[in-house]
Amino acid sequence: MGPAKREAVFERLQAANPHPTTELCYESPFQLLIAVLLSAQSTDRAVNKATARLFATAPDAHAMLALPDKTLKDCIATIGLHNTKARHIRETCRILVRDYEGLVPHERAALEALPGVGRKTANVILNTAFGQPVIAVDTHIFRVANRLGLAPGRTVRAVEERLSRLVPERFCHDAHHWLILHGRYVCKARRPACDQCVLFDLCAYRDKVLSWTASGSPQASGAAREPSRSLPRRRSRARSRVRT
Repeated sequence: MGPAKREAVFERLQAANPHPTTELCYESPFQLLIAVLLSAQSTDRAVNKATARLFATAPDAHAMLALPDKTLKDCIATIGLHNTKARHIRETCRILVRDYEGLVPHERAALEALPGVGRKTANVILNTAFGQPVIAVDTHIFRVANRLGLAPGRTVRAVEERLSRLVPERFCHDAHHWLILHGRYVCKARRPACDQCVLFDLCAYRDKVLSWTASGSPQASGAAREPSRSLPRRRSRARSRVRT
C-alpha cells in the first residue's frame, strides 16, 4: 500500500470516528494500567464489570496494596487467570508505592519492568494515559494491518515497527484506537463485515465479501461507502488488555 492509500485509510477512519478511545473504563493512569493487566485473555466488557467493584473499593495503588488477598481475588474472580493477575497487581502496586509514590511511570523501560507488563501493555499506557504516539499491536491490529496491506508482517513486532514508520504523523496518536476498533467491530477474524467497511475499495484482502447489485455486478454496499456509525465514540469520561 502506497502513501496516498495509507493517508486515505486514516482519513476515512477519522471521518467515521473523530475521537476514538479505549473501551476500558478508568479514571487515572493507575486504573488504566490495572484494567489492561486484567484484560489479557478477557473481554473489555468483563474487565469493566470487575473493575467497577474493584476501583470503588481501591481507586489507587496505596488502597489496592492494602486490600486483603481474598478481597482482591473476589473482585476479579470472574476474570480469566485471576489468581496470576491478582499476584501481578499486588506486586505492581508494591513497586509503584515504593518507587513512584503510587504513580504510574511514563517511560517504557519502567513500565515493562512491572510484573505482567509487556511491550503491548506498555504501549497502551503510553498512548492512552500519556498521549504518546505509539501503537500497541494486538491480534485485531495484526489482522487488520495484514489484511489491508497497510503494514504487513509475520510477527506482532514487525507490524508495530512498520506501522510506526508508515502511519502519517498526524494520525499516529489515534491510529491504535482506530485499527483495534475496526478489527473488533468490522474486520472481524471469522466473518469480516466487508459490507460495512469504509475501507472496502482500499483493502487488499483477497477473501473480502462483496455485495451484489441487481444486475449481478459486484460493488461495495452503501455502508461501505459512507462512514460507519457503529464504532464507539469518546465519552465524557475516559473509557477505554500474564505479560502482554
